[in-house]
Amino acid sequence: MDGFWRSPLESGRRRLNWRWVGLAIALCISLLAVGRMGLAQQPTHVSVLIQALEGTQWASLIQEFEAQNPDIKLDVIEGPNATNLVEDLYTSSFLLGDSPYDLVYMDIVWVPKFAAAGWLMDLSDRAAQSDFSDFLTTDIDGGRYRDGLYRIPLRSDAGMLYYRTDILEQLGATPPDTFDELLEISRAAKQAGLADWGYVWQGRQYEGLAAMFVEILEGFGAFWVNPETREVGLDAPGAIAAAEFLKRTIDEGISPPGVTTYQENEALRLFQSGNTVFMRSWPYAWALSNTEDSIIKGKFGIKPMVHAPGYSSGACQGGWGFGISKSSRHPDEAWRVIEFFTSTAAQRQFILESSYVPTRRSLFTDPAIVEKFSHYPALLPVLDATVLRPPIGQYAQASDILQRYLSAAITGRSSPADAMQAAAAETRRLLGT
Repeated sequence: MDGFWRSPLESGRRRLNWRWVGLAIALCISLLAVGRMGLAQQPTHVSVLIQALEGTQWASLIQEFEAQNPDIKLDVIEGPNATNLVEDLYTSSFLLGDSPYDLVYMDIVWVPKFAAAGWLMDLSDRAAQSDFSDFLTTDIDGGRYRDGLYRIPLRSDAGMLYYRTDILEQLGATPPDTFDELLEISRAAKQAGLADWGYVWQGRQYEGLAAMFVEILEGFGAFWVNPETREVGLDAPGAIAAAEFLKRTIDEGISPPGVTTYQENEALRLFQSGNTVFMRSWPYAWALSNTEDSIIKGKFGIKPMVHAPGYSSGACQGGWGFGISKSSRHPDEAWRVIEFFTSTAAQRQFILESSYVPTRRSLFTDPAIVEKFSHYPALLPVLDATVLRPPIGQYAQASDILQRYLSAAITGRSSPADAMQAAAAETRRLLGT
């Protein structure tokens, strides 16, 4: 019996030790539970790659989105400002098989390539549950490939004709509607000593040349590639006439010889110098030409591109929007980002802060936007007459073909007819038609 006897003090110590053990176990369980709760409450990270310049313009929208959606953290990876380099980075990530990007912020011409490769989710079912009736039709159409919808537009863009209102007033002329009227006014301005050049445009061998040319094609009733039938129209009479018109502007001294090396910035600088009557460019040129120190401030207007009699004006549809990567582990959260950024309120804030062009029709006449950008109502008729570059999976290769042969035509290395016939033949081989 003595072997089992414990003093009251020793028994109390043993009970105290067991209490501490129990408390320690309870504390560990509590810490594990809190840890699990903390992990559960961590926001889901949604990543997207964009140009560095635009990344800074998203700052306030990102802050507001995350405040309204504390369960989502939007990670913006800033890439180069050159769009082709951003495209290359996206392409490389997709080719690796497991892209780190949930959202794909893309130029409109990337859609066919990315969709055809199977890199994007079809958003048709999600979009059907949302109200996109306010969006410009061609902006939505620019996100389609075959029967799917792969891009929701955030900001729009379209080529248009800038003209000097003061020069036209001195000539007693009205803004031209046809190619011939543009040439006639240009000649008159030069003869009167009011301008050195009549018309500047983008003639360098790059994507801007193809974008500009789809407008001239449309104006002559021609087309590049029919995406439904895959018919190629570059050697049709209207397409050859389109190439001949561009060559004619150079041959007649309406456009400077150096226009064949111009991108947007070179054309804009010449227009801003005050020595040019007309310029083909994008909406961004308005603000840059209306600064306080601009010598043409308040002396120019915008309108849809000219066309041949009996045909319609065409503006190349541009712009950027969101898709969702096929490999994304967070498609629902990525869709919430898209819905927020493309909403009326977010677009209004974005446009006011960045001066980009909206994709929602109602915002072109929104009082706050019009107060700051008085020309936005005039943009709407241009955007209502847009044309798409061919939405085909081989668009990049088709564009390269057109650029090469059209450059040969306008620089005199080939006749417009020969160049367009060769471009058509090579494009047909590319498409297998």
